[in-house]
Amino acid sequence: MWNSYVSDISEEQINKILQGISIPPQPQIMVDLQMEQVMPDPDIARIAKLISQDVGLAGTVLKVVNSPFYGLSNKITSINQAVGILGMNSVVNIVNGISIKSSMSDEKIKTLTRFWDSAMDVAMTSATLAKAVGYNYPDNAYTLGLFHNCGVPLLMARFDNYVDIMIESYSGNHERIIDFENQQLNTNHAVIGYYTAKSWHLPKVLCDIIAEHHNCRRLYESKSSETDKTTLTSILKMSEHICGSYKVLGQQEEDFEWNDIGSLVLEFLGFNDYDLDNFKESFAEMGISPNNYGLT
Repeated sequence: MWNSYVSDISEEQINKILQGISIPPQPQIMVDLQMEQVMPDPDIARIAKLISQDVGLAGTVLKVVNSPFYGLSNKITSINQAVGILGMNSVVNIVNGISIKSSMSDEKIKTLTRFWDSAMDVAMTSATLAKAVGYNYPDNAYTLGLFHNCGVPLLMARFDNYVDIMIESYSGNHERIIDFENQQLNTNHAVIGYYTAKSWHLPKVLCDIIAEHHNCRRLYESKSSETDKTTLTSILKMSEHICGSYKVLGQQEEDFEWNDIGSLVLEFLGFNDYDLDNFKESFAEMGISPNNYGLT
C-alpha cells in the first residue's frame, strides 16, 4: 500500500520522485496560525490581526464568509466577525488554501485562474456534502478539496508539456488518471501533492487521501475498515464530478473516472443518481457547475 511505501523510502528516492520540483515552504502566517491553533485557548483577536495584515487573505476570508454556503442575512465586513463566525479550523483551512496559491511566484502558475477557482469550488462543495452526509469534520473535507490537486501547478511549472499530458491522462485511455503521468514523467501530481501536504503539516489522513485519490477503487472493493478515509475520499470524488474537474484539468466532455467509480461512491455515501442530479442543481444555483469551465 501507498502508506507503508512512503514511510519507508529514502531521501534519495524522494528526490527522484520529486523530479527536481521544489516544494514551496509553508508561509510564516501558517506557522503562526497553527501555533495559535494548538494553544489551550486560541486568541481569536490575534488570529484576526494576523489575517488582516495580508490584504489578499483578508479579502478571501470575507469572500468565503459572505458566500451562499453560509447563508448569512447581513454582509460581514469585519475580519474579527468573520473569524468568529467561521471558527478557528475553517480559517486555518482557508488560509492554507490561499497560501499554497500565493507561495508559487511563477507567472505561469499565477495565470491558472480556472484551476484556482475550481479548487475553491471543490472545497466548498466538499464541505457542503460533508454536512449533508453527517460527517463530523467538514473542515477536513474543505481542506482536502483545496489541496488534493496542489501537485498540478507544481508539475505545470516543471514540465512545459504537462497540460498535454494531463489532457491525455483524463482521456479515458488509461486505467487510472495517474498512469499516463507515471509513464511520461516517472511521477504524478498525486505523489507531488502528498509531499506538499505533508511538508505543510496537514493531517495524515488528508495526506494519504491526496496520495491515493486517483487510486481509490480498492477502498470500495476491499471493504476497507478505514471509514474516515473512505468517507472523505467519496466526498472528494463526488465534489470533483459535480464541479467538473474533468473539464477544468482534462478538457474532456465526459468524466471517465466517475463512470468507473461513481456508483461505488454514491452507494457508500447512501445516495443515488436522483440525489446526484439534485445536488448538481443546487450547486448550479450557487454558481458551481461544470458549465462554468468551457473547453478551450
